[in-house]
Amino acid sequence: MIDNPRLDLLLARSARSIVIVLVIVGVLSLGATGWAVANPVTTSTPQFGEERVSSSVETSAIVIQNSTLWNEGERLTDSSVYVLDASPELTITPKTKLRNPTDGTAIEEANVTHELQVRFEASRDGTAFWNETHTVFRESPSIENGIARSEATIDVEALRQRQRELESEVSGIGSVTLTMTYRAEYDTGRHEGTITTSSPIRITEDAYWLGGSMSDSATHSYQSGVERTTVPRSTALIGGLSVLGTLSLVGAAFVARRSPADIDAARRAVHEHRYAEWISRGSIPMWLGDYHVSLDTLEDVVDVAIDTNERVVHDSQRGLFAVVNDGIVYYYSDRGLWEETAWPEMNLEEQPPVVGSDSEFSTKDFTEFGGSDDFSAPDEPDAFEDDEEIWEQL
Repeated sequence: MIDNPRLDLLLARSARSIVIVLVIVGVLSLGATGWAVANPVTTSTPQFGEERVSSSVETSAIVIQNSTLWNEGERLTDSSVYVLDASPELTITPKTKLRNPTDGTAIEEANVTHELQVRFEASRDGTAFWNETHTVFRESPSIENGIARSEATIDVEALRQRQRELESEVSGIGSVTLTMTYRAEYDTGRHEGTITTSSPIRITEDAYWLGGSMSDSATHSYQSGVERTTVPRSTALIGGLSVLGTLSLVGAAFVARRSPADIDAARRAVHEHRYAEWISRGSIPMWLGDYHVSLDTLEDVVDVAIDTNERVVHDSQRGLFAVVNDGIVYYYSDRGLWEETAWPEMNLEEQPPVVGSDSEFSTKDFTEFGGSDDFSAPDEPDAFEDDEEIWEQL
């Protein structure tokens, strides 16, 4: 496991809160994972239909006398040209179809109005300065199988005579044109609209014809329904929530195991790591120095070392950090004062009694092993002086 004093201090201070947060995040993430698996996504896709309205004008004429071209009573339909003497009357048949192009069904519930007009217009240099409009018919036919049909007959010879009269009136000023305009108004219940087409009518001394097609159409879209589709939720989302929940719970277990029990010890470890370049490990004799000054923190000891250009000695057995300068020992220990750091704490009450003695060791016990009644400690060299010389060299 990586040794990180700052992390240990953080865990010592806030381990409980961190564990609680990680556990909550882990439980919520795993719960969200189960919810996401159990609740797939339902999407709604609008479905659209169409309504198509097309309108056109058919033309026809009945032959009124036999000729080398046609027989009397014969009907000419959508001819490109009609002979004026053979068929002087033109039948106009507007038709409007209402369909659903998706399935081809007819639209029956609708209203349709047909209107047909002929218009004389006098103009000069492309600009009209007079006009005359005649409404041939305007009616609302019934709808059968999705088709509304109307019919009207136009006396083309009468139109030719009127056009010649107007041309004589504007002779030398301008020209007169004749135009047929067809309009189909519809209402299907979903959509309303108007289809308008027009075509010039060309009339000569011998024949007549329409100058263009009179048909058009319109298509309308509408929402016919909604299609609902159920698909599983994103694999990335489920996997991410699962990994987050697992890592959070593992992290909570790691924090609970890694967290130091002693905040002061963790704080001291941070300081030791921070001031490692000023600290050396060693053994500090009890009798070292003439005066002993207790400082409040390890930082204070390091400050003294920096000011006096000395090193801090860490005696791990005594839990002591000390700087020696001019016979004065500046120290810090979490055990207390200098004298309290001399020996590790021992519980003598729990030591087992010496075999063969009621309370304490006696000279009688010693003599039984061949010793003398006069017992004294042997002379030992003065080891204290050697330790003081070593510290003076430091």
